[in-house]
Amino acid sequence: MLPLTPTSRRYPWGSPTAIPRALGLETDDGRALAEAWYGAYPTGSSVVEGPDGATTLHALVAQDPEGVLGADVVARFGPRLPFLLKLVAADSPLPLEVHPGRACAEAGFAAEEAAGVPREVPARRFPDPYHRPVLVYALGGVEALSGFRAPRRATELLDGLGVPLARSLRAVILERPDADGVVAAFASLFDPATRPDAAVVRELTTACAQRLWDGSPSPRVDRTVVALGEEHPGDPAAVAALLLNPVTLRAGEALFIPAGTVHAYVSGLSVQVSAASDSALRLGLTVQPLNVEAALRCLDRVAAPAIRIAPETFYGTTSVYYAPVDDFELSVTTPSSNAPLPLPGRGPRILLCLDGMVAVSGESGTVTLGRGQSLVLTAADGPVEVVGTGRLVQVAVP
Repeated sequence: MLPLTPTSRRYPWGSPTAIPRALGLETDDGRALAEAWYGAYPTGSSVVEGPDGATTLHALVAQDPEGVLGADVVARFGPRLPFLLKLVAADSPLPLEVHPGRACAEAGFAAEEAAGVPREVPARRFPDPYHRPVLVYALGGVEALSGFRAPRRATELLDGLGVPLARSLRAVILERPDADGVVAAFASLFDPATRPDAAVVRELTTACAQRLWDGSPSPRVDRTVVALGEEHPGDPAAVAALLLNPVTLRAGEALFIPAGTVHAYVSGLSVQVSAASDSALRLGLTVQPLNVEAALRCLDRVAAPAIRIAPETFYGTTSVYYAPVDDFELSVTTPSSNAPLPLPGRGPRILLCLDGMVAVSGESGTVTLGRGQSLVLTAADGPVEVVGTGRLVQVAVP
């Protein structure tokens, strides 16, 4: 059991206070802190405090893959930690993007490697060959967009807006009133051959604002389009919200975003667990380089409701959120007595204390975690128990 220190990511959309407050840290500098990473990703590895001093978790895994990960994990995923845990705080919308699936990631990575594109440059679209499904666990109210709406609902939202772009999008869907029609309408907003100009996009966002003022039958989506349009004027990604599923999560609720699903986080603080990848193919809502061709190629072309994950409860205190992937498993434990409680999971695990004070005990000893503190359990640590009061997040390999 080794204490773990996350790495930070500072992007303009981040919050200067949400993550520091969640971790019980000082908030003096006022700079936006968007993400805290807990894991062994090569370009963003956490730091561990071992008997020989501080090192990165990535280096620790490289030195002894089977000792840290266990033979089973190495056999299944190779000599790497297959998951990445993050705290994510959005004060303003994140980019509208697609995370690639396995086949798309492997092909894209191989092509960029063959072309000699450095992995660290902004133009790199596939910094690794791994898929990137994500599980989002809300720590407060979270607003997001995830996946395509049903065709009937999309045409209802476009009907009556009375501007050319709304009419053309609706016509595309009505011509093929299934998922292919919704995807075709969506793609027309970003394909360079059909992408509407900024004035046409602003006309549609203004129509949504007027409908909201007049008493919209769908105020949430109109508010989202207006807010995105104000943040990114003229960006077609703002009106793409009319074609996507809106998601509102309350604290303790979870959303699964499969690889290939177009999505954007609009606001809120969350714990996010993903496969250990940093691939993100951006379509809009950002000043960063866009990856339209790759995003549309890797897009999952299904129109279906967003996927919410209901937890299963163990021992009355642990909620396990089973995502339909092999890379990770999230559990949240809320011990409330002095009786030891077993934690689920085996192999390499990362624990993060969100509230209170919790003692973690196993064959290798006991470590007490306070608010904002974390540790990594290696395969050699075996089963562990917890005692205390608070809330403990754990990510393990299923």
